[in-house]
Amino acid sequence: MKKIMFAVALMASMAFANAQVKSAEDIQKAIDKAEAAAQNAKKAVKPETWIGIAKAYVNAYGNPTANVVGGDKTQLQLVMGNDKPLSTEMVQVGGKELEKAVYKDKNLYFDGNNLVIIEVTKPSYQGDALAKALEAYSKAASLDEKGKKTKEITEAIETIANNYGQDAYTAYQLGNTAKASELFARQAEAAATAPLSRIDTVAVYYSGLMAAEAQNFAFAKKQFDRTMALGYMADGAIYANLYECALSQKDTLAAKKYLEDGFVKFPENSQVLTNLINLYITTNEDPVKLIGLLGKAKEQMPDNASLYYVEGDIYGRLKDYENAVKSYRKAGEVNPEYEMGYYGEGVMWYNRALALQEEANALPYSEYKKYDALQEELKVALKNCIDPFEKCYAITKNDAVKTNVADYLKRIYFIFRGESEDYKAAYEKYEAILKAAN
Repeated sequence: MKKIMFAVALMASMAFANAQVKSAEDIQKAIDKAEAAAQNAKKAVKPETWIGIAKAYVNAYGNPTANVVGGDKTQLQLVMGNDKPLSTEMVQVGGKELEKAVYKDKNLYFDGNNLVIIEVTKPSYQGDALAKALEAYSKAASLDEKGKKTKEITEAIETIANNYGQDAYTAYQLGNTAKASELFARQAEAAATAPLSRIDTVAVYYSGLMAAEAQNFAFAKKQFDRTMALGYMADGAIYANLYECALSQKDTLAAKKYLEDGFVKFPENSQVLTNLINLYITTNEDPVKLIGLLGKAKEQMPDNASLYYVEGDIYGRLKDYENAVKSYRKAGEVNPEYEMGYYGEGVMWYNRALALQEEANALPYSEYKKYDALQEELKVALKNCIDPFEKCYAITKNDAVKTNVADYLKRIYFIFRGESEDYKAAYEKYEAILKAAN
């Protein structure tokens, strides 16, 4: 499953918490009472009447988790009182083992002592309570001619949108991508409701992303097309997403065009680049054509050092190491403060060394001479890593990159530490740096 980032905090779904769960009967009575007010001709034209209806549905939505206040298991046990779990078990969620506490109307998932997922299994209202609330708030806004309730209604609709988003994320975490897609779409619709009237492009995009995960490519394409129309490109990933949709329909020409367009506009997007290289290989098209596509981007941005880094990456994947090195180093010439060209060169040679080691290990014992030759070539590749990695370490201001490069250098110098005191000293230097970082 694709990893997604999400802005709404877990506790957003508890915005309506009142620490007391009511019976389904009491919830329905409150809804009926609020709805009855709208049958009165005089009350039906007042925004307060519809706000009351909206709040009744909002309370119905939040009722199963009304006593779930706080994210600490010990605190929850105190607040929830007699609402005890019927059972507990350890389950795998997204590759992580969590404790699942099963209640009569919800499941709570804990990572150690921390509550990380809330799943409502028995809603207090059979239907989309948030949709009903949204409809009532919209009606209230239309009746609020002087705008006295605009702030209250806007904030309430924002909360409804956030709760749709939180529920979508919960569905995603639990592996129900079809439901997640639907709920992200509802989040976007809620955000667009007046008077909030906010275009939530990220929710639209996530709706498409989850639809694609669920193999509903027709809806995914619809959402991705809408995302592009709204100007949200997800740093170029949208082209890779549309490529997958086209490929699902066996439309190779459309798939290739999405990737080529995406590569020209977002050459640094690794998802687009990887898919494009693989597609070219599959269709027997010369991957070197990518260099030509990259040239279009370089014409528009001749001083963009990252384009030369991408060019080096392409040559490296094609095992044209000589041109890869030229491109990586050109990135440093274009912008002396740009460290990624040096980083790319170092990683390329390191990966080359790993490939040589695998090749050597696969040889039968009888080919010991070839094994020895590969070992010598491996040492050359590893030593080729040192200079670019050292330059990257000296230039970069990114702590994560610094730590990563230090780890590479430590491993390389460890291998050669017996050859000279300089190598030994360098190994000890980076070993100390990494220990300090940890």
